[in-house]
Amino acid sequence: MRNEFSEHYNILEEISRGRFGSINCCSNIRSGEILACKTIQKADLRDPLDRDCIRTETSILRLLAGHRGIVEIRDVYEDEECVRLVMELCSGGDLFDRIVEKQRFGEKEAAGVMRGLMEAVAFCHRKGVAHRDLKPDNVLFADNIVKLADFGQASSFSPGEGMSGIVGTPYYVAPEVLEGKEYDQKVDVWSAGVILYLMLSGFPPFNGDAPHQIFEAVLSCRLHFPRDPWQGISHSAKDLIRRMLCRDAYRRYSADQVLGHPWMNESCV
Repeated sequence: MRNEFSEHYNILEEISRGRFGSINCCSNIRSGEILACKTIQKADLRDPLDRDCIRTETSILRLLAGHRGIVEIRDVYEDEECVRLVMELCSGGDLFDRIVEKQRFGEKEAAGVMRGLMEAVAFCHRKGVAHRDLKPDNVLFADNIVKLADFGQASSFSPGEGMSGIVGTPYYVAPEVLEGKEYDQKVDVWSAGVILYLMLSGFPPFNGDAPHQIFEAVLSCRLHFPRDPWQGISHSAKDLIRRMLCRDAYRRYSADQVLGHPWMNESCV
């Protein structure tokens, strides 16, 4: 990692702030290009696992470089106080904000977003990477191209080898993760299924007033399609969601199977 950030970039306005630092716009001094800079304060990385997450995100983003659906990393800088990741700027905002604005997506628009997301997820899985924290906040847009971001919880895997560790976000985490069992890359398909349900209906499939109640709902896996609004949504969309939110991970669809489902192809036309 290099440490001469200020020789190459100027920090501009803040975009967002998270647990370990901030994301700002920054400009390349030589070219004038506007990018995003994720600044992680080392003082906030008290847990060795948190420090590992930063190293993991950097190495995985480099491994996944070149796919249009993965946020591109440009540079990494480190000094005594912080680590800075310079990445492409996704000026179209995130999927969470779009869901809040629209409340519900039409099937064609939802399928377009889901296709972009699942193409990125399928690419990750072919490269031996599971994201493990898919949620609308981590789905960004650049010129209406879907971009998968925030690989801090991601893990590399080998075929036939399980992963472990309770990671993810309450509404979107797969049941096998909560159970503390070994799991595979299909945890990402579960999370994407939750996102699809949320886009089409405006509310999550497994809900609760507190995290423990959400976890109980996820573990019970009682998937319902209330008459309002699901009566007006196609049987094909509901079939895909059932296959993505299958409690049995062995029978759950893979990312490639999601891309091959009729709803994905019919609704994207």
